[in-house]
Amino acid sequence: MNKVILPGDRIPRVPFAIIGGSSTFSINFPEDLNRSDLRVLEKDLFFETPFGVSPEMKLVELDGKQFLTCRMHGWRPNEVTRGVASQQLFWVFKEAGVKKILAEGGVGSINHLLELRDLVVPNDYIDQSMRKDVGLGGPYLLVMRQSICPTEAKALVDVAKEYVLPQKRYVFNRGTYINTDGRHFESPAEVQMYRNMHGDVVGQSICPEVYLAREIGACYAGIYMVVNYAEGIIKDWEHKDLSDIFYEESKTIGNILLDTLKQTDEQQDDCGCHELRKETLLQEEKKKANS
Repeated sequence: MNKVILPGDRIPRVPFAIIGGSSTFSINFPEDLNRSDLRVLEKDLFFETPFGVSPEMKLVELDGKQFLTCRMHGWRPNEVTRGVASQQLFWVFKEAGVKKILAEGGVGSINHLLELRDLVVPNDYIDQSMRKDVGLGGPYLLVMRQSICPTEAKALVDVAKEYVLPQKRYVFNRGTYINTDGRHFESPAEVQMYRNMHGDVVGQSICPEVYLAREIGACYAGIYMVVNYAEGIIKDWEHKDLSDIFYEESKTIGNILLDTLKQTDEQQDDCGCHELRKETLLQEEKKKANS
């Protein structure tokens, strides 16, 4: 494929975005879902950003709603660090005017109540990554007391229940997501520490996405499938279980994301997420000092 890199002013204006993760990685999302209400308008989209060339993206229309999407959080381990990939991705979202973001991924269970293939929509996170200064440079104070949009989270939970409750599987509408760097899994001692911190699941993607979403003024929520027991929890995980889940559940997760997006109102702001991005006080003090 000859990569055509478009300038930033060619980024389409759309209010929605879906960030694909490991649960949809095994399919060509969203085409493989074969939905009559969906069309891919453009693909193989790459954009210039201040942080380098963006990950490959698609412009998709779902029942009249247009959104941008990418694979595996935009990560390209042989090209850029994960932090830079997130900066590229969210700069594109900012320029596109994205206001509602849905994400997905696989996680390990820390909470003993969680079983394989359970779904969790976290309502909080603890960032244990070592990435620093992963922002877009905006002059904002980011308030994270409500890091996950409650409106989007509820919609994800409601849609997910329609898909998995008939299979006698569980959907949890809250939980704390421990974010680590990866790409290795955590040690049993680390997992025990995270359990003592009241973490429920462990993964590698909610940060910096959750605070980059706040920086661009967008609502953000994600749904995460338990694909393994964290080290030292219940029993050692098996590679076959991990593989089976990724390949068997991808269409379920993809459809949950799309059905949730169909219900999402781009004008909805009752959640109050947009009020949690404040102008930085330090910038104001600087202006006063120079006046």
